[in-house]
Amino acid sequence: MPDQSMGSGRFLDSGIAALDRALRAVLAPAQTSRPLPVPDAEPTGPLSEGDRRTSAALMRVNHAGELAAQALYHGQALVARSASTRAMLLASARSESDHLAWCEMRLRELATRPSLLNPFWYVGSFLIGAAAATLGDRASLGFVAETERQVEGHLDEHLERLPAGDTRSRAILEAMRAEEIAHGAAAAAAGGVRPPAPVCALMRRTARIMTGSAYWI
Repeated sequence: MPDQSMGSGRFLDSGIAALDRALRAVLAPAQTSRPLPVPDAEPTGPLSEGDRRTSAALMRVNHAGELAAQALYHGQALVARSASTRAMLLASARSESDHLAWCEMRLRELATRPSLLNPFWYVGSFLIGAAAATLGDRASLGFVAETERQVEGHLDEHLERLPAGDTRSRAILEAMRAEEIAHGAAAAAAGGVRPPAPVCALMRRTARIMTGSAYWI
């Protein structure tokens, strides 16, 4: 007969670890294991005030997006059915932590703050990730692949909108874009099944609400 106390203990341990990751992501300064990406060429001069405000708003959106990505992975990892899927999700979350730290450092350089709504982005994204994972690992990995596909499009849009002189933010977004593509490809290769079209459309709509709000708040 299975030892139910052992199962309950493992779930409690996982829940405590998830809470710890959440508190660190939302309240603690982001930590990176890698240096900030540097541009191929240094900027020719300081940004104008208008360009600084544009870059600051775009990087605030990207910071919020990276926090939400961490939350998605954390929620999915909590409910993942296999150890290999859980390990893949947590490894991707660690990469997103680097992205979060890069965005946070760039926000400081641009003399601005992260989104005031970050706790809401984290909680909402965590719940969405956990809900996706209840459908099974293949559905969860497919959700990752679709999320990263949409993030790639979002980063392409931001690279077009960045002021030409902001080479520092551009280097960060280009490095992030390459790694998001790799995350999505790995999830698809691991057996991820793409969500139905209505779910993909809802994901895009939800992302637009978050990015539109984080741009200003």
